[in-house]
Amino acid sequence: MSRVKILKANPRRSLAALATVLVAVGVTGASGADFSAQTANAGNTFTAGTLSMTNDKAGAILTAANMKPGDLATKGEVRIKNTGTVAGTFKLTRGTVVDSDTTNRMSNKLNVVVTDCGADYNCAAALDNSVKYTGTLAAMTAPITLSPNWAAAEEHKYEFSVALDSSADNLYQGDNSVVPFTWDAS
Repeated sequence: MSRVKILKANPRRSLAALATVLVAVGVTGASGADFSAQTANAGNTFTAGTLSMTNDKAGAILTAANMKPGDLATKGEVRIKNTGTVAGTFKLTRGTVVDSDTTNRMSNKLNVVVTDCGADYNCAAALDNSVKYTGTLAAMTAPITLSPNWAAAEEHKYEFSVALDSSADNLYQGDNSVVPFTWDAS
């Protein structure tokens, strides 16, 4: 008997043989080797920068005594430096004013000018100076943005100029105003 006749005579055996052959071909095809490769970058590090500053005055920027209405302004200077590693927006804020006379507040008669002395730090030469505030001490209520983008290690010198307004009358004799200034960066 020929093989074809045997397969025709036993169809179940034929299907079993055919299924075995198909499974064998599938396993052989699926087990073929493929190329693969891989690489890695270990040790990725992320570090936050710092934002810090220094102020070259341990105490008051200026103290003005025996002021008279209309006299020349008393001046004081301070240097502020970004000692951090990132840029920041630096601001000056006037703290709470304490006036010795709460009826006739001297802070309403103190004319203040805050000037950025420029890259040359020379407050006398107005070539690159920039006035950041001019007005009375009492009106200096909002934070003053000094620079929107101070680079790391950048330093500025500021001059504070204060004069008693010529309109101050006898009601202001012997009065005083005390105020703190705060420097902030963000």
